[in-house]
Parts: sequence; structure tokens; C-alpha cells
Amino acid sequence: MLSALALSLGMALSPVSVFAAETASSSSQQLPSLAPMLEKVMPSVVSISVEGSTTVKTPRMPQQFQQFFGDNSPFCQDGSPFQGSPMCQGGDGSDDGANAQKQQFRALGSGVIINADKGYVVTNNHMVDNATKIQVQLSDGRRYDAKVIGKDPQSDIALIQLQDAKNLTAIKIADSDNLRVGDYTVAIGNPYGLGETVTSGIVSALGRSGLNVENYENFIQTDAAINRGNSGGALVNLNGELIGINTAILAPDGGNIGIGFAIPSSMVKNLTAQMVEYGQVKRGELGVMGTELNSELAKAMKVDAQRGAFVSQVLPNSAAAKAGVKAGDVVVSMNGKALTSFAALRAKVGSLPVGTKLQLGLLRDGKPLNVTVELQQSSQDKVQSATIYTGIEGADLSNVDSNGQKGVRVDSVKAGSAAARIGLKKGDVILGVNQQAVSNLGELRKILDTKPSVLALNVKRGDSSLYLLMQ
Repeated sequence: MLSALALSLGMALSPVSVFAAETASSSSQQLPSLAPMLEKVMPSVVSISVEGSTTVKTPRMPQQFQQFFGDNSPFCQDGSPFQGSPMCQGGDGSDDGANAQKQQFRALGSGVIINADKGYVVTNNHMVDNATKIQVQLSDGRRYDAKVIGKDPQSDIALIQLQDAKNLTAIKIADSDNLRVGDYTVAIGNPYGLGETVTSGIVSALGRSGLNVENYENFIQTDAAINRGNSGGALVNLNGELIGINTAILAPDGGNIGIGFAIPSSMVKNLTAQMVEYGQVKRGELGVMGTELNSELAKAMKVDAQRGAFVSQVLPNSAAAKAGVKAGDVVVSMNGKALTSFAALRAKVGSLPVGTKLQLGLLRDGKPLNVTVELQQSSQDKVQSATIYTGIEGADLSNVDSNGQKGVRVDSVKAGSAAARIGLKKGDVILGVNQQAVSNLGELRKILDTKPSVLALNVKRGDSSLYLLMQ
């Protein structure tokens, strides 16, 4: 096959004089290339290496064997091959049925510089979750340590900041709401740790969801090759503008099959702005439950529409209820732009802050209707304390901003956790750390980023004020 192909090419290229003439002619023409655009964009895309630890659970031994292992057992003394093994760590038969073990990990991925002056880099939450050390390498080889500014597991977006970095290049962010199926895309990242790699394709679909029903999903689907290590990298248009952050692939065997997903840039822009301001995402809540409108549901409900967000329930006292949204309504647009699914409505609302006013286009009893909604604070605005400071892991935290009071509320504390050991309890409000006032999660994170050797938390508990100490 190869020899036949070579022969046919050889025949087609004879005589030599004709081939030389064609080469000279074609070399004078400017061939289409992505290179000029990429030369401007590549300095904005970075490689990220992460070191960290995560807690994994190992099964406890059967109760009948616990008498042979424990702190006083000869099997667990110095020099024993069993010392330090899970069977010598606990074995008390507690209800959780497992021993917590710290496991070290390393990971490689990508990120995109979105603010050159501040050194802000956007990446995926799963890239930096549980990280103890983050290092970023620029396209010119410079390396910087980085710290986490904010993380949002539900959207898989995180914002990190380079330390003492100068002369950075930020990417220009496009409005992903203007994308169309068929638009050209270019994916840039660090697959398999190989270094900066570029692939191209098109927008295969918009508004994809269903990868994880608990999360806010409104993915751009592309056939530009996205592989392991591309997480957090850039998806850009032909102008070199950011249209998405690469985050996932559909890969039954672990390799690329031309189905990749990116978080839209408009969603990224809204979320990172909140992380800068609050240190977390204070997402607004509409207060509706629903499903996708399809032809069968439209026929059953006698709705003259084929796509949209069908509202099955409106929560009492919610933003939607106050605006007059009713069960049975179909949301077909938001701020004048068409909505094709309930997942898209949920994702778009979930990236907007509390207090945002929206114009919703509805269909009710076959008639169009517009309502104005002001988003309320989500009941799910909580941050795990380990993402703020590993020394107080085991608590869910949220901002307090009501009745003139500010601070960080402790919403829950896991029994036996570091947070429980220092004395934090559900309902506590952290007002300060080491004589520095704290009014929100962002300020708490900023103080704890200095890694103080002694931690003195000023806590309000009911009508009392107390200090909790950790060394």
C-alpha cells in the first residue's frame, strides 16, 4: 500500500521542472495559519503543577481482631512491621467503619491569566482542591508560586493568584452567549505534562449538561482534542478571545474521542468576579424547580413551544414567587436571550450574585409574559473550611450579612474533625483572627494565607464572645 502510494505520487510529480515551478509559485502565497493569533494568546495560558493531600478511608479490621491490635499491642510497637499500618491506627469499632488516612498526590493541569496586574489565573476547582502547594509556569519558562483566592466545586471553577509576578499577559474574554454551533475553536493546554499544546475544532453543541446533576452545567461541547492535563486550559475563538475553560472529556477508555466540554466564559467571568470580592461565590437563587421542556411535555401541557425551562414548582417566599412566576410557566428567555433548557437557566442564574435583577420571558397559558426577578441569597452558599485553612478542616462556613452583623458563620462541624477539636460549634460566628477583624470569607482567607503559627479565633456564640486557640 505504501509503495503504491509513493509510486503514484512520484508519477504525479513528474517531471521535476513542473514540480519546481509549482513550488516557487505556491511559496509566494500566504497560507492560512493560526500562528499569528496564537503568538498573542499563548503567553496567557499557563501550566500548573499541584502537590497536596486528601483524606481517604481504609476499612477497620473486624471487631474480633481488635484486641490484638491497638496502641498497647506488641504488634504495634516500635520495630513492628505493622507499626503505622491502618490496623494499628484506631481499631475502636466506631460507627464510621473506617480509618481516615492522609494520602499525598501530585497533579498537572492548565490555567489562564485573566488579570495581569493582579496575577489572577482561572483554572478548574478539581485541579487545586486539597492543594498544599501550587506552582505555575508561564510560556516563557518563568515559575511562580500561587495561592487560592476562591473555589467553587459546583461549577468546577477556581481562581488562584501568582505571587510577586510581573510583566504578565492577560487574555481577552469574549461573550460566550454569542457562540453558535459551527464556530471554530482552539484548545490550548498542557496535556499529559507535555507542555503547551494546541488543537482545533468547532463548537459541536451548546448548553450541554447531565455530567453531574448536582452541579451547575451549561457546557460548550467541542471536537477540539482535550486530553488529561488540559483541565483549566483555554478554549478560544479565531480572534484569540477566551470563550471557555476546558474541564472534561467523554472518554470511555481514557483517551480523546472528539467530545470535550468547556465552561462558558460568561459564566467564568461572573464567578471569578465574586471570588475576588467575597472569596467565594455568593450565588443568587431564583427559587424554582423544574425540568426540560420537550415535545411530549409541551403537547401534554398544551404549550406552544418546543424548548425552554418548564417550571414544576415555585418555592414559597423565593425570588420567583415574589416576581409572580407560577408552576406551569415555561421560561423561554433571560434578559432577551433565548433559553433552551432548565439546566441552562439553573447554570446562568447560578453564576450571578445576590441582588441581580433579571428579565424573564415566560409562556403562561400560551401567552407571552415578562417578569422582573431580583435574585435572593442561595441557601447552599457554604464553603468547606479546609479550602480556607487545613488546620480548621471539618466545618462548613458561610458569610454573615444580616441585621448589620458581618462575619463568618459556622454552619456545621464534623465530629472528630480539626474544627471540632479546637472547639468550633454549629452557629458560631467568627468575628476576628489574631486581633484582626473578619467580616467575610475573603478576609478570613487572606489572614490565614499568612499561615500564622498560633491561631486565636474571636468567636461569637449566642450572646457570648470567646477565643478559641490553636497552636
